[in-house]
Amino acid sequence: MDYAFGLRLDDVGEVRIAGKATLGWVDAGVRPETITLDPERQDVAAGLAVFNADVLSSVAFKSGSLRIEFSSGHVLKARPDPQYEAWTTSGPGGMLVVSLPGGELAVWSPRP
Repeated sequence: MDYAFGLRLDDVGEVRIAGKATLGWVDAGVRPETITLDPERQDVAAGLAVFNADVLSSVAFKSGSLRIEFSSGHVLKARPDPQYEAWTTSGPGGMLVVSLPGGELAVWSPRP
């Protein structure tokens, strides 16, 4: 356990969320509850709900926010932090996306 919530995506990528995030449901009308994950306080046990779920979509927004939808019906949302890198995601070939302090993205494309 460290001060981030990590998701290993098979052997092709990883997501690390160091700031607060929320775990809710794609169809919030049916299941409106949302849980806050707080890695700084090591309060991330609710994130086990997405263990072994497939990622259906993942979007990194220019604002520095991240949204990941899972086959379990869950949606994970992370917002940028004003002072710290709130989250990072990596993929094949050295692809890296980082949510910079204040809400911008730094993007490294995969190497050919």
